[in-house]
Amino acid sequence: MDVTVLPNQRRPGVGRPPAAENRRAALPQQARFCPVVEDASRSGFLVYPPLLPSEALQVRLLEPGRLRVSLHHTPTGTSTPQAVWVMDITSSGGTGGVDGYDVRYFDESAGLDETGVQQFSDALLANINSPQGAVGLRGAHDFVTPEGWDTVYTGILNRTERPALPVLTARIETDWYAQPTEFRYVLQPGDILSANGQSPIGQVIFVPRESVQLREGAEADREAFLARQQAYWAERSTKERATNFGTLYSYHYRDEQKVRRAGSAGGSEATSTAGESEAGSSEG
Repeated sequence: MDVTVLPNQRRPGVGRPPAAENRRAALPQQARFCPVVEDASRSGFLVYPPLLPSEALQVRLLEPGRLRVSLHHTPTGTSTPQAVWVMDITSSGGTGGVDGYDVRYFDESAGLDETGVQQFSDALLANINSPQGAVGLRGAHDFVTPEGWDTVYTGILNRTERPALPVLTARIETDWYAQPTEFRYVLQPGDILSANGQSPIGQVIFVPRESVQLREGAEADREAFLARQQAYWAERSTKERATNFGTLYSYHYRDEQKVRRAGSAGGSEATSTAGESEAGSSEG
């Protein structure tokens, strides 16, 4: 299945390409011995913002209806970020109004005036205060799926860093609807949302648009389920190993996955799975 990838319309060519990744930087080590968690993590692709590696964006909800947005740049050879511009966005009252943009500071050496700062902000942010306190972070790339496939836009799966901000999940029929990539975070007053050119801001998963029917399992189905379960754990127990700290792990799930994928999808997928196993994916 092929998905077409397009650059951000407002800042094309800026930002890391989407990437599949089964590991999480702050995920507890115990989870590294669980292939089903890692397989969930690498579902679809991580998406990055349209920012350069040296750029970082910060969004702070000062009070309901008022956001402070700032862009920082870290010069080459230094580790201290410097403010490029700071802008307050105030949501309009009533319905159908226009938000207010108040540029409080900008570095003239960046070559931007107040209009340029607002346009830069529009390339990074969308749907501010919808719902209240929400702000959408735009991705560096948009997606067009083949006929019958949808795109699910969600937060980064299995991300355990704190503090964590809630992010809405959307499923869109991207085979016919031209949807700019956006991940909508919901902030409370005082919350700070940060993004930089090296870190992902969300995850997209491509799913077929098919109806699912549930049926009641028969006794034979239950017995077959239990038999598979018992056979799996009996075989797994023969492959258990212990870490230096006493944690038991096994490659049995990955071994079975490799064999079944090789039988149904050919050797290329089996090679990919084997590579993951050698990289350290084990079973808990």
